[in-house]
Amino acid sequence: MPTLTAPLAVTVDCHDPARLAEFRRTLVDGDLESEPHDDDYIVVEIVSGFGFVGFQQVPEDKVVKNRVQLDSDVADTEAAVEVSTASGAVKVGVPVQESGNWFQVMCDPEGNEFSLFRRKETVDP
Repeated sequence: MPTLTAPLAVTVDCHDPARLAEFRRTLVDGDLESEPHDDDYIVVEIVSGFGFVGFQQVPEDKVVKNRVQLDSDVADTEAAVEVSTASGAVKVGVPVQESGNWFQVMCDPEGNEFSLFRRKETVDP
């Protein structure tokens, strides 16, 4: 049995791969694939922590909550919400406080959920 060394990519099904790739690239400061093979699959390269994020065109609509989310670690939740909403995201509910984090749930332009996390361990006392 082969041994997995590290994840290669996360792929998101969507209607408009170019739009979602640009949206995510803006949030994570990645690079769009320099020469995409076609318009049905667009890649954001060099995403810190897990390599590539692919956006694959599919015909069906999203109908249930995501089983996988592309969450982000942020230093300033309010600033991250502003950048996200300016890029087409929608804020969902209010910020949530957990024992080790604060997070804000968001939806990307096609309704895929993701969260903006601010870890308490990174906050100056």
